[in-house]
Amino acid sequence: MNNHLSYRTGNPVLTSKAFNIQSDYTDKMTIEGTVNKTFLLLTIVMGSGYFAWTNLYASMYLAFPAFGLSIVFALLIIFNKKYISYFAPLYAITQGVGMGLISYMFNSLYDGIVITAISYTLCILFGLLSIYRLGLIKPTENFKLGVGAATSGIMMLYIVDMIMYYLGGTGLPVMDINNASMMSIGFSVFVIIIASMNLVVDFDFIEEGAEKGAPKYMEWYGAFGLMITLIWLYFEILRLLAKMNSRK
Repeated sequence: MNNHLSYRTGNPVLTSKAFNIQSDYTDKMTIEGTVNKTFLLLTIVMGSGYFAWTNLYASMYLAFPAFGLSIVFALLIIFNKKYISYFAPLYAITQGVGMGLISYMFNSLYDGIVITAISYTLCILFGLLSIYRLGLIKPTENFKLGVGAATSGIMMLYIVDMIMYYLGGTGLPVMDINNASMMSIGFSVFVIIIASMNLVVDFDFIEEGAEKGAPKYMEWYGAFGLMITLIWLYFEILRLLAKMNSRK
């Protein structure tokens, strides 16, 4: 049996190299184990996010160190997967601090927007998961390739936006949460669709990893990748809601 996953995904974490599986592992990856670890990581994110929200003064001093540490932990996870059970929770803590601060800022502009964004994110997650489990959607190789290409293009736009912002003080107009033009809103809708499609690809990737006997520690890796997609989806929904509220 060939235990190497020939797989494409838009998620930069869940690549085919991540599941280059050998057949001599006794403890195998399971879907249930991955779900449990995903829930744990999301709980940590929400816990540290709540701390940041309720301790703004301390969190503002922690924001930049947390951002730097999140990059370090992400790189350690990507290049040293066997120790992911230590680094993934640490990454979740640092991400939670950033999420808490950003969520607070959005909510201070538009009261209730965070609860709405969380609700929409969960609805998309469970809705797509139900559709996937029922077999109503099954990502083909072309589907994965298209999602991956679109995701890469969006990431390039994020980079360009950051460079423009730091060099000139303003980023790309379609990224501006105060830009309520149809083009800007349409761009946000498009990004949310691509992020949602990444969830479907992630589901398929995790399922295939479990079917082909990935080692047990890869449950953390699958959970880590799924968490990244969910955080991305949440922030993009926040951005879209802010744009729509700015039209009022």
